Amino acid sequence: MCVFCPLYAVIERVSIAIQWSLRPCIRYHAAPIFGTRAGTAMEFLLYLALGACAGVLAGLFGVGGGIIIVPVLVFSFTLQGFDASILTHLAVGTSLATIIFTSINAIREHHRRGAVRWPIFAWMTVGILIGAGFGALTAEAISGPNLQKIIGVFALIIAVQLALDVKPKASRTVPGKIGLTVAGSVIGWASAIFGIGGGSLTVPFLTWRSVPMQQAVATSSACGLPIALASALSFMILGWHDPLLPAHSLGFIYLPALLGIALTSMVFARLGARLAHSLSPRLLKRLFAALLFCVGLSFLL
Repeated sequence: MCVFCPLYAVIERVSIAIQWSLRPCIRYHAAPIFGTRAGTAMEFLLYLALGACAGVLAGLFGVGGGIIIVPVLVFSFTLQGFDASILTHLAVGTSLATIIFTSINAIREHHRRGAVRWPIFAWMTVGILIGAGFGALTAEAISGPNLQKIIGVFALIIAVQLALDVKPKASRTVPGKIGLTVAGSVIGWASAIFGIGGGSLTVPFLTWRSVPMQQAVATSSACGLPIALASALSFMILGWHDPLLPAHSLGFIYLPALLGIALTSMVFARLGARLAHSLSPRLLKRLFAALLFCVGLSFLL
């Protein structure tokens, strides 16, 4: 916690500045998104920085970055005055859409190194496409505040897992086609609810099934693409006619945030993938765990 306090203080100061600068936008939801106002510029800079962080995490850990993107988007959307009943769904849908771009570059880098287990990916994708659709329906049926609490609990669980370096023992072989399809459906369902690329679920599952860590991370990055495609499309369709959506939205996908995050995440995902093959991420895992712990508590308190 102490390690993260200075960063949290900076974020708090920036958030206050953003809140004041965005007051015109909060009052008038139809205000131009890409105008000349300082608040709009700060908002877009936040999305660019968020995309860079998500990209590094995607390549380094095989996650889509959604566990960070969703809380920050909820925070940003709250400051902009978006309706509380839809802002969490908007954050989840937007997060899933950004993972499409994050995954593409991470996959290219991992594939170049020959680390992706494509047969595993193929059969998990069958289940992922089914599970992601049902996951989006499940999330849409949950109220915004309750969805935040569910995401908060999930963030705390992942924080503990990372901080304690909890890993399942590699004592089993890779399952067959049916087993991979079932696993993919469960991972796809949960990922759509939490707005993540599934790496925090896929990597432990694959290492438990005796897949080497680097191959598990690489294959998880590949699985993030069908998760994101199916889930984002589902959220777009489910939210298409919602009257509470802000301007510049495609269903539950907020385009300004998608653009800002995608621009930097695609570049930094390749950097993260390179780091995954050259550095020990132990310290970064613990810092990431501290961040997730704060995120989880903020959603629950």
